Amino acid sequence: MDSTLTTTGHDAAADITRPDAALIGALSRLLLPLARLCLTNGVAFAAVEDILKQAFVQEADVLQPGAPSHGTVSRISTATGLSRREVTRLTKSEAPSRPTKPSLATEVFASWTTDTALRDNNGAPCVLKRQGPAPSFEALAQSITRDVHPRSMLDELVRLGLAQHDEESDNVTLVRSDFVPSSDSGQMLGFLGDNVGDHLDAAVANVIRDGRQHFEQAVFADELSSESIETLRPLVTAHWQTLRDALVPAITELIEADRLAGRNQDHRVRIGLYAFAESIINSGAQTKWTDQTPRSEIHHKG
Repeated sequence: MDSTLTTTGHDAAADITRPDAALIGALSRLLLPLARLCLTNGVAFAAVEDILKQAFVQEADVLQPGAPSHGTVSRISTATGLSRREVTRLTKSEAPSRPTKPSLATEVFASWTTDTALRDNNGAPCVLKRQGPAPSFEALAQSITRDVHPRSMLDELVRLGLAQHDEESDNVTLVRSDFVPSSDSGQMLGFLGDNVGDHLDAAVANVIRDGRQHFEQAVFADELSSESIETLRPLVTAHWQTLRDALVPAITELIEADRLAGRNQDHRVRIGLYAFAESIINSGAQTKWTDQTPRSEIHHKG
């Protein structure tokens, strides 16, 4: 079987002869999943249109930080193509919220799954006594915050389907290795907005600027069987667990070091890994080869 290996990066944007067509193509690719999300949840186009207008107004204002305030509406109207009346209405309405700090339940979960003192000889999260000195769930919760009672924190993890409490033994067990709250669609949508939003912010910054603002790479391959896709899943999961186990303690130490040094703690970071797989036939993707010779294609982007 012939194969090709292609390395591409953000410098390839300079070779695009029709940037407008390329931009429209990229926008179409980005908006299709959003349209699917809206239609699945019964969100009408008019509601999304208003959100898009709001985003245009907000970003047009941000892109002109030094401009005098008295001409703001006119400048935004010129930049966005929206009428002055529409811009005025939108600037007076509540703007879309920026990402917020992760929930305390997320922090407890992260500490429980990465702290070596809370893992057994096989690397799995330990079963913890609900109360008592460390290692216990009470000590874990209090290491994250003392503003929320450990019992309330436990109830939240149980509600999200992430932990179980055995009343008889008074032990707490983590039942998932990843933070996917099965009973909270609102929180899942929050993850969608935060994770994909930051990823898209990084990718857009790289395209608009010099391509080196943020680390963003991916590997793409086609002509795989469904059996091969299933073989890849545990490999991806294992690499993510290794990355997470290294990052969480390191970031925790850096936060504490900044606090002790009195440095201005005004930055945030999000580091992620994603994997996507689908049937080429079902996705309606166009074949890249016109002959009948079996081939495979692997791209490393970055």
